[in-house]
Amino acid sequence: MLLSQFSRVDGTPQIVARDGPEAYEVKTDLSLYALAMECIEMGQGLRDRIASLGMGVAVDLDALYAKRRLLPPVTHPDPAHLHLTGTGLTHLGSASTRADMHKKTTGDETDSMKMFRMGVEGGKPANGTAGVQPEWFYKGNGTVLTFPGAPLVSPDFAEDGGEEPEIAGIYLIAPDGTPVRLGWALANEFSDHVMERRNYLYLAHSKLRPAALGPELLIGDLPDHIEGTSRVYRDGTVLFEKPFLSGEANMSHSFANLEHHHFKYPLFRQPGDLHIHMFGTATLSFADGVQTRDGDIFEIEATPFGLPLRNQLAFTPLGKPEPCTEIRSL
Repeated sequence: MLLSQFSRVDGTPQIVARDGPEAYEVKTDLSLYALAMECIEMGQGLRDRIASLGMGVAVDLDALYAKRRLLPPVTHPDPAHLHLTGTGLTHLGSASTRADMHKKTTGDETDSMKMFRMGVEGGKPANGTAGVQPEWFYKGNGTVLTFPGAPLVSPDFAEDGGEEPEIAGIYLIAPDGTPVRLGWALANEFSDHVMERRNYLYLAHSKLRPAALGPELLIGDLPDHIEGTSRVYRDGTVLFEKPFLSGEANMSHSFANLEHHHFKYPLFRQPGDLHIHMFGTATLSFADGVQTRDGDIFEIEATPFGLPLRNQLAFTPLGKPEPCTEIRSL
């Protein structure tokens, strides 16, 4: 089942569900966040709860997308309690791109390659034990979550704005502190690869950018093998197009291991918080020499996730001096 939300005329979210090509309003006034909290309290799954509520009128998701009325499939009523985070070097093939960016003149193995090899050797532990921890990064809170179809805004001090086609897990923390996975969605993790290439210690800076979440939430199990396509359009034509693979069959870590190493911190198990955790990629247009420009359109699609994720880049040209932030004394 795929779940989505659109903005009603009064601005409140309406949940939409579909199991095939036809989409229907779910008979509820609740947001998906509120409905999920209700499901946790009732001990009922999302699919069963939606079935009990019933379906209303049919919905044209493509038309709503064109009108920019589609919302992320789930949001938090308080953006400060939504966490955008991710892991890197998790996909087979991802190390070569990163290693090229951080190549050492001595020819020694890069730290990125060492981290990747650690994941290959210990990222899928058996018997429910914890494996090697992955690279982890923070992107921001709900204030930087970009809606499907909305611009991805690169700050004026950025050196680049590049797409990263990923799968994200969406989690709600139950009242007892247990992370509950609501489902999976496409994501554009959107980073500053020029800054990252300058020095890998700038990775944390390069990730402090907006991120976009796909229009539809896949509930239930994620396929082990996922094939998708990442595109960059410029002036109406395809500038870049490349397939990407995801799912555990194409990863050096298991999802269980990646989830453990995020939620092992009590900080990320605060009741009521919402987490969007992105699981990495091996495909970047930047790695193929693409320099994005203001107005380029990113498109990420993969069959299990329904509608593609599209966002236009809003990028301030380089050369503008970085403003100095003014601090006021109290």
